[in-house]
Amino acid sequence: MNIFVSNLGYSFSTEDLTELFATYGAVDSARVITDKFTKQSRGFGFVEMSDEAAATKAIKDLNGTMQDGRSIKVMEARPKEEKSSYSNRW
Repeated sequence: MNIFVSNLGYSFSTEDLTELFATYGAVDSARVITDKFTKQSRGFGFVEMSDEAAATKAIKDLNGTMQDGRSIKVMEARPKEEKSSYSNRW
């Protein structure tokens, strides 16, 4: 299951995200999204967990908890929408 995590503190790292979710089960991948120019966190990230039950429990337990001084939001990630090459051109 792909999990979206938002409202992360700017000092929150990919390692921190991995450790946070690892208490619920095996983390296949975790990534805090950073600005490509400044390399600073953009305040959100994604976690991939193959065990659906563990992922669901992590979402339920972690949503709204305080991490790094902020109340994080945790939910199942939605698929990225495709952008039309003609959108907003005219």
